[in-house]
Order: sequence, then structure tokens, then C-alpha cells
Amino acid sequence: MFLESISLINFKNFSEKSFSFDERINCLVGNNGVGKTNVLDAIYYLSHTRGYFNAVASQNIKHEQDFFVLDGIFKKGDRPEHIHCSLKKGHKKVVKRNGKEYEKLSDHFGLIPLVIISPSDTNLISEGSELRRKFMDMIISMNDRAYFHDLIHYNKTISQRNSLLKYFASNFTFDSDNLEIYDEQLIVFGERIFEKRKSFIKEFTPIFNKRYSHIIEKSSTASVKEEVTFSYKTQLEQSDFRTLLRQHLEKDRALHYSSAGIHKDDLLFQINEHPVKKIGSQGQQKSFLIALKLAQFDFITKKSQFKPILLLDDIFDKLDDQRVGQLLHLVNDDSFGQLFITDTHDKRTEALIKETGQSYKMFGL
Repeated sequence: MFLESISLINFKNFSEKSFSFDERINCLVGNNGVGKTNVLDAIYYLSHTRGYFNAVASQNIKHEQDFFVLDGIFKKGDRPEHIHCSLKKGHKKVVKRNGKEYEKLSDHFGLIPLVIISPSDTNLISEGSELRRKFMDMIISMNDRAYFHDLIHYNKTISQRNSLLKYFASNFTFDSDNLEIYDEQLIVFGERIFEKRKSFIKEFTPIFNKRYSHIIEKSSTASVKEEVTFSYKTQLEQSDFRTLLRQHLEKDRALHYSSAGIHKDDLLFQINEHPVKKIGSQGQQKSFLIALKLAQFDFITKKSQFKPILLLDDIFDKLDDQRVGQLLHLVNDDSFGQLFITDTHDKRTEALIKETGQSYKMFGL
């Protein structure tokens, strides 16, 4: 899987710009604020039909314009894929594959496998459980349509159940039969999601551990042994879903929303049995996140048989030279495909890339 070319019209800071890419390494260099990250975001948009850095679609339109257009030509095996994405203010987003518009944007998900590593990934460690659940769900959904649809139905049902709880509270009434309709749906979808999340963690954890060990094994900053763990926290480990809903009913009525279920799941990131967020150094947290994303790459490759496109945003400025060198060493083999890198120093970037011996292109912005 690789991206041959892309064109941007009125996307973020670009009025009109086109790129033709190398199959292996592509470096976007220039000062801060010139749009390097925006190019990566455009590539991400064609894969996920939304931005990585700003989920509000209209805010990706260039200032004082009323639309944007993205077109990309991808090569998946021997088959070209022309992906078009456009948005006009006041209209719905349009996504086309080889000239045919999708009826549902969700049908596009998983077609273009892609992994991005960015400084903003620190939110996975520092922020709440929702981001970590989304990270897990995205990886599983990439190659499991049934899981993806169960997740959509579960979230819709939770929203409906919450609306009903609010209605009961505002109207001083309660109807257990009506609530039970939603409970039965939640149990069906939720238990299937729970089982697949457990299976995912079991398969993903050794992949992650291997990646983390590889990253730190040659790092002089790793003066003591680092034992990392990546685990799944869920209320369903203590009780089946039906019992859980019954036990939390009075609390739900008081809070006016559903306080129990797989929408409260979390991923626990630890080093030496302590939270990465609390005791991890900046270097350890960065290594943890890179290992997490490279494990995501490995997992998707294993399931799809296609190497995802790998985007590295501003990675050189956020890591010490030793960890950068180790990262480039990791991607400099046949297990990786096309790579995109942004950096502020063209000479530094090109010197490091030349050491890989891979074909590459430099783009000055």
C-alpha cells in the first residue's frame, strides 16, 4: 500500500498544492507553520474521512473559502484506488472511491490502512479513557466490520438510553419495560464487543512488548530494566452485563445517564507496575507511545496483509538523536512500506535518510 500522489485545494493553509511521492520515504521540510503537518493530515483524511488534528470538518477549510477538495491516488497491490474527499460549507461531506460516492462514510473505513505518530499522541497517556478506547476500537475495527458495526449500534443505543433516563427525570416518571428494551440491545452488542476487546489485548500485548524492548535496548537512557504492561480495565470482568445494569440502575436514574458498560472501559499503561503518566520520564513516555503505534502498524499488517502507510510528524524535534536513530533503524527493513516524515531541518533529515539506503524524495515547503 502506498500513495502515489495527492492534490489539495483550499485545505487548511493551502490554496492549491500537488505532490507526487516516492514509494518508500518522503520528507516534508520547512519552517514551523508552513503546512508540513497539514499535508500529513490531508493523507490521514483520505484514509479516515476526517482530520487527525481537528475533527471539526468545516475548520479544515482554508480561511475565507467555502470548500476544500482532496484527491489521492493510492496503490493497493496492483490495484489503483482514487479517493476523493470534498466539503462545502452548509453541505454534507462527499467521499468517492474510483468515482463512486459512498452512501455511508463508514463503508470507507479500513480501505486505506495508515498509522500516524505525532507529538499530540501524548494525549493517549495524559487524557481520559475515551481516547484510549477510541485507539483500541480503531485498530480492531480496521479489519473487523462486525465489530465496527456492533460499536456503532452500541453507541447509538447508549445515547438513546441516556435520553430516556433524562426524560424520566424531567417528567418525574419511570418505565422499567421501556428501559429494558435498550438494556437488551446493550447486552447483545456490549458482550460481543467485550469478548473481542479481550482477544485483541491478548494478541496485541506481546507485539507491543516486543516493540518497546527493541526501542529501548540500545538507548543509553534506559539505565534500569523497564517492565512495561499494557492491560485492559473493564467492569465486565467483575460481573456479566445484565447484572451490571441492574446493580447500577438507581445510580443511573440519579445521574440521568448510563454509568456502567463497555463505554467505561480503559487501557492501563504502566512501567514497573506504576502508571506511565505519573512516573514515566519524557523519554519513557515517548518510547511507550512509539512502541504503541508501531505495534498498531504490526497488528494491522498481520490482519490485512497490507503494510499501512506510516506518518511521522515532527518526530525528530521530539526525540533525542539516539532514539531517532533507533526508530529509523526499525523502519529500515522490508516489514515497513511507505514512510512520510516532517522536519524543520532539511540537511539533518536528508543525512539521516541517506543512511537508510532507501529511495526517497525531499519536499521543501
